[in-house]
Amino acid sequence: MLSVAAQHVADLNSSARLEVYGQELNPQTYAVAKSDIMIKGERQERIYFGNSLTSDKTAEMQFDYMLCNPPFGVNWKKYADPIIEEADRKGYQGRFGAGTPRVSDGSFLFLQHMISKMKPYKANDLVNAPGTRIGIVFNGSPLFTGGAGQGESEIRRWILENDWLEAIIALPDQMFYNTGILTYIWVLSNKKERRRQNKVQLIDATSRFQRMRKPLGEKRKELTDDDIADITRIYGAFQETDESKIFDTEDFGYHEIVVERPLRLSFQATPEAIDALRQAKPFTDLATSKKRTESARTEQIETGRRVQDAIIATLETLDPERLYLNRSEFSSLLRDGIKARGEKIGIAALRKIVAELGTKNPDADICVDAKGNPEPDPDLRDTEQIPLREDIDAYFQREVIPYAPDAWIDRDKTKIGYEIPFTRYFYTYEELGDPVETLAEIQALSAQIQADIAKLFSEQVK
Repeated sequence: MLSVAAQHVADLNSSARLEVYGQELNPQTYAVAKSDIMIKGERQERIYFGNSLTSDKTAEMQFDYMLCNPPFGVNWKKYADPIIEEADRKGYQGRFGAGTPRVSDGSFLFLQHMISKMKPYKANDLVNAPGTRIGIVFNGSPLFTGGAGQGESEIRRWILENDWLEAIIALPDQMFYNTGILTYIWVLSNKKERRRQNKVQLIDATSRFQRMRKPLGEKRKELTDDDIADITRIYGAFQETDESKIFDTEDFGYHEIVVERPLRLSFQATPEAIDALRQAKPFTDLATSKKRTESARTEQIETGRRVQDAIIATLETLDPERLYLNRSEFSSLLRDGIKARGEKIGIAALRKIVAELGTKNPDADICVDAKGNPEPDPDLRDTEQIPLREDIDAYFQREVIPYAPDAWIDRDKTKIGYEIPFTRYFYTYEELGDPVETLAEIQALSAQIQADIAKLFSEQVK
């Protein structure tokens, strides 16, 4: 990558002075790179060996242009301690202030490493603040992995809110020797031209390739010079076409809200419900003890057994045919019954017993807490993603309330997320065939198959 980049710069400007730096972890690749630089007469001591993430040999250095092809989906767990320590200790003064991705894929660590080495940019001072451009090859994971508030989403948010992402180009599959997956080139810059500011260009170049006569591992396709020139022209034109889509950076952001619906429980003291309660852990725990002394344990267990008996006796006095639709009413009946039998039960324990007896019932009254607020039903909890540009309350009234009038938003759980659903933006709907014609074709094929089987069977009999 360094050699080709250096040659490209020389072709564009033969008088340009280029200083090439690089760091590589793989010993064989490092040796090849260093040898190549030596042969070309460059300073081979600028090619470093080691892990860029844990042993940065270009620390405190900044560059005009950076290229990287990090490993796809490589687990970085064994390097996690120093990386997480730097992220926690240095924050944005270090390389990983925006957060860390999941340990199963360290791609975003390399991009943050590069961003930390960008030169500042000032339009009126290109000598001291010329800015930086970055090109990095990713798989699809960095586009969308990680939900709102998680590492990858926070890194995307940091990049987009700082307006560093210029373009993403989707390449064809089968372009690399060791993997056939789709890959994407991310182009980043802190010196965007005016028309690109707060914009991101997505380019679908998946159809631009020629097949190789002889595959090299997984690599079966390649870009021709014409393909590269066309992609470059599409990028330079910065226009909306079938292959080029332009978005505001904010278009990739969303609010993730948690939608709650109230808990509704009904209660019925049937023999089956009472038998089930006897086996339930909250009930059996009443007659257990963690006291250290034998006498204290015995006393607590005996007290618990009396409470158990009071609970069962109270339930057995209730009409097994009656359905209680209000939890507070049923709890009061149970508590009063226990008290009338000379026993006491704590609020927490009573709640657990009542919960064991409850059954989800959409016709029951809403269960409320001590302050009179509705309690949420975890089984009915849902999340919604709302574009940043859209008003949360307006969306909620339009998309949720008509279908769940009793729902509400848990405001404390609202998060901001960012993702780039590349494929969705270039999806082309294909019209399905006429169902009557399709059925006729299936029936004709079925009849033909049956005829062929019958013919084959008759030939075997002969």
